[in-house]
Amino acid sequence: MPHLHIEYSPTLERHVDVREVCRAAWEIMATDKIFPRAGIRVRAFAADHWIVADDHPDNDFLAMTLSVGSGRAQSDLKAAGDRLFGAVQQVLSEVLATPHFALSLEIREINAELSWKDTPIHARLSRQ
Repeated sequence: MPHLHIEYSPTLERHVDVREVCRAAWEIMATDKIFPRAGIRVRAFAADHWIVADDHPDNDFLAMTLSVGSGRAQSDLKAAGDRLFGAVQQVLSEVLATPHFALSLEIREINAELSWKDTPIHARLSRQ
């Protein structure tokens, strides 16, 4: 269950192809040994309403939350987070060079006993 939720200011789309951000994140997750491919989800949503920092009209943000099932070593999650954050930083290098952008990543571990799933995708991919 590596689910990456990306929330961003819609004005960011003037400068960045958000699909490219999603693709870069997915590529890191899909090649990382600690994430089962069948469980990977990358979703991006523009915020309907937002205010960043001092409410300057040029301010933009992209906030990522990676939800994972419990049981992985913290060092493995840290390393995966470093790779994921670095890949997204590369895609966003131009906006990160401005004084009006905020990028973040948080990893959350989900308690398996409090998480329900019905996902035939896992069965299909395990047969490949």
